[in-house]
Amino acid sequence: DQWCFKLKFKPRRAQELTFTGDFWTHDTTWAVKKINMRIAQDANINWINDLAIVQEYQRVENKQWMLSKDMLVIDFAAREEGMGFIGRKTTSYKKFKFNQTISEEIFKGTENIIVIDDAISRSSDYWVKERHDSLNEREQKIYHMVDTIKTLPAFKTYVDIITLFFTGYKTIGNIDFGPYYTFFSFNDVEGARFRFGGRTSNNFSTRLELSGYLAYGTKDQELKYAGGIRYMLNKKPRQFIGANYKNDIQQLGQSDNAFQDDNLLTSLFRSSPSSKLTRIEQTKTWYEMEWIPGFSNKITMTRNVLSPLGSLDYSFYTNREHTTLENVITSTEISLYTRFLYREKFVNGKLDRVSIGSAYPTVQLNYRVGLKDFIKSDFDYQAVTLKIDDQIKIKPFGYTYYVIQAGKTWGTVPYPLLELHPGNESYIYDYAAFNLMNYYEFVSDYYISMYATHHFDGFFLDKIPLFRKLKWREIAGIKSVIGSLSTSNLDILKNPNAFSSLSKPYTEVSAGVENILKIFRIEFIWRLNYIDKEYIELYKTRFGNDATVPVRFGFRASFQLVF
Repeated sequence: DQWCFKLKFKPRRAQELTFTGDFWTHDTTWAVKKINMRIAQDANINWINDLAIVQEYQRVENKQWMLSKDMLVIDFAAREEGMGFIGRKTTSYKKFKFNQTISEEIFKGTENIIVIDDAISRSSDYWVKERHDSLNEREQKIYHMVDTIKTLPAFKTYVDIITLFFTGYKTIGNIDFGPYYTFFSFNDVEGARFRFGGRTSNNFSTRLELSGYLAYGTKDQELKYAGGIRYMLNKKPRQFIGANYKNDIQQLGQSDNAFQDDNLLTSLFRSSPSSKLTRIEQTKTWYEMEWIPGFSNKITMTRNVLSPLGSLDYSFYTNREHTTLENVITSTEISLYTRFLYREKFVNGKLDRVSIGSAYPTVQLNYRVGLKDFIKSDFDYQAVTLKIDDQIKIKPFGYTYYVIQAGKTWGTVPYPLLELHPGNESYIYDYAAFNLMNYYEFVSDYYISMYATHHFDGFFLDKIPLFRKLKWREIAGIKSVIGSLSTSNLDILKNPNAFSSLSKPYTEVSAGVENILKIFRIEFIWRLNYIDKEYIELYKTRFGNDATVPVRFGFRASFQLVF
């Protein structure tokens, strides 16, 4: 009993992220009564063959138009032909209430949706009674179909392969063996490196995880090893305790995002010899508490013993008279790490989970205190690091991902305990590092850095017929950092010229293409400064004439899975 107009719509240009479909609009209030649409067939989007949306609205009390039904159907597939799966989601709404006082208790916390503890244990009779719409015959058969598919050998094989690829672990009974990409690697210090390890699986426990590995190098002929324990004290709110011990070789000066040095890909795609490694003996204990979803604290006690290997030299004076030298660094510190992401959402597993982000920036704050003379520690110091990152959508021009970070260290310590600005001596792109900066090239005790990458999502290339078929997407970025180094942190070193301080901002810019064959990204990078002849001569003096000299231009490639 409501007159409506029906309007049809379709994309203006090919391959844009738009829809085709129709909607009904009320002739008096101009409200949308129903909309039926599906994504354009040639849209530049990965892993999805089709996506359809139906929404229905009803007028309540002859006043407000409210969403009454929301249906979504997505056809997921890696290829246009082959195995895939269809996901369906139907949401309906009833019993609308207007102009009634709502208790403040409802709005406590940051969660948009609160799931009660016994929600998934309701009986079938409960759902038959409470479901707004009864299931049709096809929907009823879906439950049986899902249970059947789980028993099929072919399906189990696909699940095992996908799990191995993404997690790096193969589950056999109570043990997850892996990660597979660390079984073999090589570097200048160890030669060929073999590593074998794993962790307990969810079959062993959904609260307790034990992990460890053994590694051996054919050149140094030394055994390396590590072990750890992690226990979930509580699921809501999430609480963990853990302890780890490691005696191994490590590359300092990498970002937290970089592949570790015992990753096979790092060995294969290294752009320079791995001659600046460190033997690290690390003991760590920690406790983590998530107060509300997205807001957590982690307190950690860490003891490190660092010994330089290869061409590295940590030699520092242990007294004011500069008469006693030491080349091994021993430190004990306590850190308090705080992370906050407002209204963050997760996909939860038995023990671990994956963040699917939020519409708000992520804020991370880490405060560290060095404890001199505690467990034979040599230094007292304080350090604080603040990091903010977020995505800014600029439709239809894509989105910008940015990271702003600042830090300061108080106290006199050798340079491995200061900020080693993250470099990258491989051909694998690292979004969290300066990709044309070498390891140990720049050190600061006070700094501020900025990364920004804009993803155009094919805004330009989709308008060119040849590239439209390839579905490539443009990217451009800039990274810069400026810092300083106090005189006291230079005077403590036997060789204060072992690295450079940032007298002016270090900057590099980049441009490239992502979504090549849906999974590859190539970026071309220009280093804008610290590349003149005078600096190169100084660099050779510090690291030797055979050291890898910084270059003005380079490229990096990476692997990524994005829609």
